[in-house]
Amino acid sequence: MKDAFIYLASQSPRRAQLLGLLGVRHELLLAGPEEDAEALEHVQPGESPTAYVQRVTALKLDAAVARHRRLGLPPAPVLCADTTVAFGRAILGKPADAQDAQRMLAMLSGRTHRVLTAVALQHGRRRHAALSVSRVRFAAVEKRRIAAYVASGEPEGKAGAYAIQGRAAAFVEHISGSHSGIMGLPMFETAQLLRQAGFAL
Repeated sequence: MKDAFIYLASQSPRRAQLLGLLGVRHELLLAGPEEDAEALEHVQPGESPTAYVQRVTALKLDAAVARHRRLGLPPAPVLCADTTVAFGRAILGKPADAQDAQRMLAMLSGRTHRVLTAVALQHGRRRHAALSVSRVRFAAVEKRRIAAYVASGEPEGKAGAYAIQGRAAAFVEHISGSHSGIMGLPMFETAQLLRQAGFAL
């Protein structure tokens, strides 16, 4: 597609940066104050981490497409993504407060967890979706280091209470899977969706 662009429905600067690495021009399509974006992230009883992240991504894409139509914007594909951290079947979303962040990080200390990122793209009436699953092993992290990390403010708004591209990288012993997926946008899967929409990457 010559001079093509997409809409990125995400407030994450990291996702925007990763998308830029693919050489795709994009414009942000963000929720307005009248939209309760956080309400879309509520976990349903008995929901698995995979079902959760795929459902939330689909809901976010529905909301973004409706927003696009409501605003009367020029036609272009709309891209959404969502990331969650899973410890067994437990879904570790964004921490409610500092105490919740410390609880999550203590749970992950010295153990392996999964990071699931779903990505979805709608182009006209066509919709494509993909899922990236990575495994991350944390070293044993002392309580004082966890407390210091939480006090830095970095865990706020982060699934699993950490950002692997930040200070929490020091906690990681091993990664298996997509590093960019752990950061919020799996490059391989996103590139596949963009090709399906007609982008020449």
